[in-house]
Amino acid sequence: MAKILKKDAKKMMARVSKEHVFRCCDGRSLKNMEELENAFNTMADETFSYHSNGEKSDFSNWVRDVIKDEKLARDLSKAGSRSQAAKSVKSRLTFLNNKVASK
Repeated sequence: MAKILKKDAKKMMARVSKEHVFRCCDGRSLKNMEELENAFNTMADETFSYHSNGEKSDFSNWVRDVIKDEKLARDLSKAGSRSQAAKSVKSRLTFLNNKVASK
């Protein structure tokens, strides 16, 4: 497992540029990992299923390609439900926040 530096953790949690915002089929736009977690906690199961199913891995792809977090992307690709995905993001945010807060 690759070691994550404080600066990398900050980048992963930062707001993405306007052109890299994730646009959900329900109309919401996600700009960072915190908004992704909040979205998983509030979106309809149908919205989650639209973006994450046997044919698509939109959330995982966005996290890998835009956020640049391989571990979270892998976790999201395995998440079978919206609540599981929310827990994965929450856990990762806790880890990254602790990394940023450490000396």
